[in-house]
Amino acid sequence: MPSAVARVAAYLLEHPQAPLTLPIGELAEQAGASPATVTRFCRTIGYPGYVELRVGIATDVGRSASLDSWTAEIGGEFGPDDSPEDLLRMLIGSHTKALREATSAIDLAVITEVSRRIALCAHVDIYGVVGSAMLAEELQGRLYRIGVPANAWSEVHSGLTSAAIQDSDAVAIGISTTGRTEETIEMLAQAGRAGAFTVAITNDPTSPLAELADRSMVTSIYEQFRQPDDLSAKHGQLLVLDLLYLLVAQENFDRSSAKLAASARAVSSHRRPRRTPPRAAVAVPSASRDGYRASAQSRPSSGSGRIARRSARLPGEEADG
Repeated sequence: MPSAVARVAAYLLEHPQAPLTLPIGELAEQAGASPATVTRFCRTIGYPGYVELRVGIATDVGRSASLDSWTAEIGGEFGPDDSPEDLLRMLIGSHTKALREATSAIDLAVITEVSRRIALCAHVDIYGVVGSAMLAEELQGRLYRIGVPANAWSEVHSGLTSAAIQDSDAVAIGISTTGRTEETIEMLAQAGRAGAFTVAITNDPTSPLAELADRSMVTSIYEQFRQPDDLSAKHGQLLVLDLLYLLVAQENFDRSSAKLAASARAVSSHRRPRRTPPRAAVAVPSASRDGYRASAQSRPSSGSGRIARRSARLPGEEADG
């Protein structure tokens, strides 16, 4: 390029979004060139003029922002143009690997100690917000069903209020994939100050949540996750919660069994019975059809049968509606 045009190019390489905010005169002044030189530069790289250059830059910036947002929220592994088959294959791989990693990260000694404390405690507080709130509610429901008094808190004010009244007979559990969720950290810290035995369930053993807890249970060492709401990350947490629940139930087998049986009976009337397969039609041999017709003719009609049954009622019985 001629030197003047090259100065415009050099300026735009250092300030690629300048045309979005500067009119052509100001940009030319910043680049040490004239507006005509800026127009010449635009034509050199394939744009009819400065306006078209600005539109092209705006389009590129928007596309870049969209990709950055996609990467931050969905992850760098999955592209917007991937086929359904590719997405399914990658998801199966990441979910399977997440479970393997969670299994290798579980410290059985720690989770056994925590289960014993839960089985013997007077109350369990469980804290989790957004995606972790669902996991907190799932654990709360399971513990409550086997006779362990438990509450799940996802709203920080309610959680702090509950955490402040816990004591040494309570267990407080904070669930956070990253271990950096401020509300969960705050609620678990408050429970710890009140005297409760605190437990962190997180993917990051070096996180603030894990560091403040008396015990931490790591749910994954898998570094593939690019964003905290990756559903693959939830599998490790669900595995840990399921194991914790089973260990607590084992600690007091008789109580757990009695509570589970009672709750099953309570909801049994609200469950529809399983459908039975239709019975196969039974063929009537031709030789017996005549006999069947004869016996049918000798039987009273359905109407006369009902009359006969009604006449046989005991005195004082009322007819059906």
